[in-house]
Amino acid sequence: MRFNCRPVGLDFIDGATWRFENVVELEASPETVFDIFADGESWPRWFRDIERVVWTSPEPKGVGTTRTVTLTTMTVYEYFLAWDRGRRFAFRFEGSSLPLCRAGVEDYRLEELPLGRTRFTYGVYLEPTLVVRLAGPIARAQFASMFRGAAEGLKNYVAASRPR
Repeated sequence: MRFNCRPVGLDFIDGATWRFENVVELEASPETVFDIFADGESWPRWFRDIERVVWTSPEPKGVGTTRTVTLTTMTVYEYFLAWDRGRRFAFRFEGSSLPLCRAGVEDYRLEELPLGRTRFTYGVYLEPTLVVRLAGPIARAQFASMFRGAAEGLKNYVAASRPR
C-alpha cells in the first residue's frame, strides 16, 4: 500500500515541524561526494537502513528525476527538487509504504573546504503524521539516530574509498 505525501518545494524546509541536521567533514571533493549520491549502487554501502535505490526516470538525472528507495522497514518514493553537482542534492517524499509523514524533504548540501575536503550538511525536514507525533520523543530519537548514522556512514565510506 502507498501513502501519498503532500507535494512541497524547498521552501518547506524553513517551516518544517521536525528538523534533523547533521554536519560532517569528508575527505573528498564536493564533486566526488555528489557522484556518490548520484550512484544508486553506493547507497546501501554507507546508509545502513537502505537496501536498494532504483532510479525511475530516464537519463539525464536532474530536477524532476524520481527514484524509489527500499529501506529495511519501508519503501519511499522521491522526487528531486535540486540537482546541482558538487553543491546540492535535494528531494521531497512523494509517498511511502508506511504513513510516517504528511510531507518531507531531504537536503544534501556540499561546501568545498581546503585541501580537497567537503563539509556535508545533511538535513531532513518532516511534517509527521498524527501517529508519529503521538510517538513523540521515541520517534524523534529513532529518526535522529538513523540520520546521524547515515552522515557518519558516508564519512566512513568516503574515508575507506580514498586512494592510499
